[in-house]
Amino acid sequence: MTIDAAYSRWAASYDTDPNATRDLDQSATANVLESLRVGLTIEAGCGTGKNTPLLARISTSVLALDFSPGMLARARERVRASNVRFEQVDLLAPWPCADASAALVSCNLVLEHLEHLQPVFRQAARALSPGGRCFVSELHPCRQYLGSQARFVDEKGETTRIPAYLHHVSDFTRAGLAAGLQIERLDEWWPADEAQQPPRLLTLLFRAPGGN
Repeated sequence: MTIDAAYSRWAASYDTDPNATRDLDQSATANVLESLRVGLTIEAGCGTGKNTPLLARISTSVLALDFSPGMLARARERVRASNVRFEQVDLLAPWPCADASAALVSCNLVLEHLEHLQPVFRQAARALSPGGRCFVSELHPCRQYLGSQARFVDEKGETTRIPAYLHHVSDFTRAGLAAGLQIERLDEWWPADEAQQPPRLLTLLFRAPGGN
């Protein structure tokens, strides 16, 4: 099953299935970004729109992109903010935005499903205005080393594992630096009940050169 088809099948239950990574991503994203006030935000991989309301609150406008029609349909039902526009887009293709037009790019739980990171970081760097930020939140590679992988159980009780690629922490930092971005912040995150386990989530905040 293709990745977009798998996520379209998962869309109906994605928000209600027990999912510690999803929940931690939402809280970590708020922790890092909620104090910002920015112009255009590009949400690269919006899924069902779980982080879109936060981005709509801190942004003048949001361009929310995803390649899964099922996820986008759920996001459109869920998010009614007038400053949000949803579009179905392959993140490896050119994004539907002008150069240097965005103050923030947010990319959550999507890069594990892409074999190559550089095309996404190049698009983010192209889209960002001087001084703009790129936020990345991903399943921590330490969890992938242990075999963790995005998966869901359908209505028949069958488990679908969504294809994923292993990217080390250094792969993320190198891809961002190669695109001309600067590393501003790197964090690792644990749910409260997993403090003695490997981190579940990795987040990075990059900054485009220039600006104030």
